[in-house]
Amino acid sequence: MARITVLGGSGYAGAALVAEARKRGHDVTAVSRSGASSPVDGVTYVEGSVLDPDVLGTAVEGADVVVSALSPRGDMAGQLEGVVEDLVGRLAGTSTRLGYIGGASSLLVEEGGPRLWDVSEEHIPADVKPEIVTGLEALQILQDSPEGLDWFYVSPPQDFGSWLGTPSKGDYTLGGDVLLKDADGTSTISADDLALAVLDEIETPAHRRARFTAIA
Repeated sequence: MARITVLGGSGYAGAALVAEARKRGHDVTAVSRSGASSPVDGVTYVEGSVLDPDVLGTAVEGADVVVSALSPRGDMAGQLEGVVEDLVGRLAGTSTRLGYIGGASSLLVEEGGPRLWDVSEEHIPADVKPEIVTGLEALQILQDSPEGLDWFYVSPPQDFGSWLGTPSKGDYTLGGDVLLKDADGTSTISADDLALAVLDEIETPAHRRARFTAIA
């Protein structure tokens, strides 16, 4: 059993991670600015902002794994990069592993090719771009972090979000730095299926100081 803290534990990806981790018998703490709409029995819920150093410090203390599923929106817009840097500073040199649920834009469109961001930037609405840049910068912060930090970064596929209504399949296909698509050219996964991949990584680490992706 691992002690897992999920930052943003009431969001789309975060809530799925919390539920799957608890289902597997882990000791789970979920941190969010608002209470969970469907609390999971046995989970410790902490209501507060990670922009508060005391809340963040309490959240990571004693954890074996801290996973950020925070969204760079609202009062977190332009702030998440600082939170990642704070986490790196707190956890580097400790035994606590840091995970980050990011975006797809840093993935390569093909082996050796450009990033999805590089080929789609001009078509992305201006109000969405800051969120994507946050994901790109978070990955760079982790890649530049001290060797003493054990981290992993998860890039969901191109189409990922609660508004899509993606059905869960109970399975996933794992990838590395290249955007994955199925035989029909679809690149998607549900939060529940992504949670399977993340919890498998937590329980059996295969991507230390590395990024991975998954589709279903």
